[in-house]
Amino acid sequence: MAGPELAVGEQLDLSIGAVAHGGHCVARVADNPDSQVVFVRHALPGERVRAVITELHPSYARADAVEIIRPSPDRVPPPCPYAGPARCGGCDWQHASGAAQRELKGRVVREQFQRVAGMDVTALLREVEELPGGLLGWRTRTVYAVDAVGQLGLRRHRSHDVERVDACPLGTAGIGDHPALRHSWPGYREIAAVLGSDGTTTLLGYRKPPRQASRRRRGADVIDVLEGSGRLVHHVGGHDFEVNAGGFWQVHPGAAPALVGAILSGLRPQPGDVVLDLYAGAGLFAVLLGEAVGGAGRVVAVEGSRQAAADARNNLRSAGAVRVDVWHDQVSAATITRLHAAGVGPDLVVLDPPRAGAGTDVIRAILATEPRAVGYVSCDPATLARDVRAAGDAGWRLAELRAFDAFPMTHHVECVAILTPAGGTT
Repeated sequence: MAGPELAVGEQLDLSIGAVAHGGHCVARVADNPDSQVVFVRHALPGERVRAVITELHPSYARADAVEIIRPSPDRVPPPCPYAGPARCGGCDWQHASGAAQRELKGRVVREQFQRVAGMDVTALLREVEELPGGLLGWRTRTVYAVDAVGQLGLRRHRSHDVERVDACPLGTAGIGDHPALRHSWPGYREIAAVLGSDGTTTLLGYRKPPRQASRRRRGADVIDVLEGSGRLVHHVGGHDFEVNAGGFWQVHPGAAPALVGAILSGLRPQPGDVVLDLYAGAGLFAVLLGEAVGGAGRVVAVEGSRQAAADARNNLRSAGAVRVDVWHDQVSAATITRLHAAGVGPDLVVLDPPRAGAGTDVIRAILATEPRAVGYVSCDPATLARDVRAAGDAGWRLAELRAFDAFPMTHHVECVAILTPAGGTT
């Protein structure tokens, strides 16, 4: 690898190349294709920028664009005063138009499938779909960091340092400008403001538990309900879902309906189908799939969180007489194999794993149950591509791929992949 040695704090003039996964773009030192790679934040493809080196690694460096020498036509002024180099790290693309953000995310998804899975998905993924509500004021849950003196803010990029803010423009009214921002919260690590579909707001405080003499490590955070109710209601598809205020729910109000719609249209469940819902959370997909398969069908939901599994049971009970079984168990190849041996022969499988993805063993176990189709919801295109490759190696094909801009201004994107046996249809 050619090129000069770099130092943190050094400034370089760089020509910005392609977007990369993670909210940055690729550049090369001295525009030499054989020189060190630099991942540059706050830049856009095609720009010429002055960048300051922020991190050095054996095979690459990280940098922030601090001056735009030749701007992209897609560049816009960031709407948030806290966005920019060495400031709040919550957003990645505030300097890009909405259309450009979605185009960049689409490029990332296609690039990850090409690089990780060896697949060209251009024909399947035409665009990243925009959700209603615009680029700002969509976030129904914001977690604020507490600094050393108890003041609230948001963490800077790749740092524990806290950028104090008066408001976050991504948050909905009452969340992005919650009155908690004007108070001090000593003793807490984080403060979360959360909004339900009915307008109810809850404020949660996260603090470290006391260290017990018999344990070397602390357990999970203690969560205090500081204001409002510990339960929130979210409305999707004609159903009310009551969930623990500290539990997982899609933060964009348009995300859950869009993802459910993509799963239902992609899998086309039929009355009488048996559906296996993995990483089922509070029962979002299980309830709507149960409605589709009807009383003659069955949904088996598996969820590792005890609280989420309890929420799923309650939500499914309120949904009517649909036959649904909720298993509180970690999703694993062994769990799936055990369910199959117990007589669960799914026609359809849905999975919505965390960012790490399902993994090859789980994918193989799913496919061994011989479903008609699999619907995979993912918040990370890299792990999705890895798992789709595993399905391809087992003789399955990627029949559909959709992406949704469920996190405007950030690099995050939600994808829905529909997998079918090679030569089969849903």
